Amino acid sequence: MSGTLYLIPNTLGQSDTTQTNVLTHIIPETVQAMSAQLHHFVAENAKTTRAYLKLLGQYHPLAKPMQELQIAELNVNTPNDALQALLQPLLDGNDVGLISEAGVPAVADPGANLVRLAHQHHIKVRPLVGPSSLLLALMGSGLNGQSFAFHGYLPTDAAARAKRVKELEDRSRKEKQTQLLIETPYRNTAMLEALASTCTPHTLICVATDLTLETESIQTKTAAEWKKKILSNAGPDFHKKPTVFLFLA
Repeated sequence: MSGTLYLIPNTLGQSDTTQTNVLTHIIPETVQAMSAQLHHFVAENAKTTRAYLKLLGQYHPLAKPMQELQIAELNVNTPNDALQALLQPLLDGNDVGLISEAGVPAVADPGANLVRLAHQHHIKVRPLVGPSSLLLALMGSGLNGQSFAFHGYLPTDAAARAKRVKELEDRSRKEKQTQLLIETPYRNTAMLEALASTCTPHTLICVATDLTLETESIQTKTAAEWKKKILSNAGPDFHKKPTVFLFLA
């Protein structure tokens, strides 16, 4: 009998809260306890997973000492023909935890390929409750939560990026659909400038930064309002901070 593939949520960043269990306001206690029971993990990043498990172990004893836990990596560089080997512990009857570098696995995350393969082998998949930066940003934006689309990263070339923004804005206008994007944190300023200058003045743009952390900021303004703030050097404090961008025409 095969094991179960648990989809384990990670934090969206380290918190400075003084709570007894610093994970409590982000990861449910039952999810913490279940995650601590596993021996096998597939991780986007083994180093950050060890750091998370070390933190988790402060509140829930881990099933094995850290050095005995099996952590295999699955990231954007993992070839498809390596997925079968990652699935093998499950086929051997072991429960496995799939964990992202931040947030929930298999959403804007290479773990989706392993989940698909698990279904093909009739392996039970169990998603666990945790933070999703995309959904938290959408919830806090005030934009349309009935129809939305996530597009990941836009082109870094300025002309190609502007063209893509216009395409997505046209789609947003026609379908009343919120568009979600992410960017490498050190390019946040360039992304907001591109949105503010390319979108029509009344298009609503939301910038959601450091979600679930003490430095969390969610601001929704028109493109024209953002343009004014940028020109007066009053833009958001988001340099090198994880940020989700949303807009609705």
